[in-house]
Amino acid sequence: MNKTILVVDDSTTLRMSVEMTLKPAGFTVIHATNGQEGLDRLDEMTQKDQSPDMIISDVNMPIMDGIEFITKVKQTSFRFLPILVLTTEREDSMKIKGKKAGASGWLVKPFKPETLLQVVRKFTRSL
Repeated sequence: MNKTILVVDDSTTLRMSVEMTLKPAGFTVIHATNGQEGLDRLDEMTQKDQSPDMIISDVNMPIMDGIEFITKVKQTSFRFLPILVLTTEREDSMKIKGKKAGASGWLVKPFKPETLLQVVRKFTRSL
């Protein structure tokens, strides 16, 4: 069965890189450009009785950053979804904020495609 990944990042280039990594491996990728748009995508999916299998989110985005986005997702019916933070942030203090918000994992950009694929397969149990 096809797994769906919601990618929330304000960088078009990064979203396309993630899609080019995941699509050939059989994943469907849905895009959002910030945390608010990510919540909107989740609402749209709920109305269609759909759900992503995982979320990949940046931290630094306009309108709603990744930490706030993760915090809000964890207050919804999607609270058990794995959320991977994919960011340039390397600081332990930021990683702790992410973990407290509910992030399942942390990957620093630039990412190696094989590493991203391995992490996504692990979180979505798509081995």
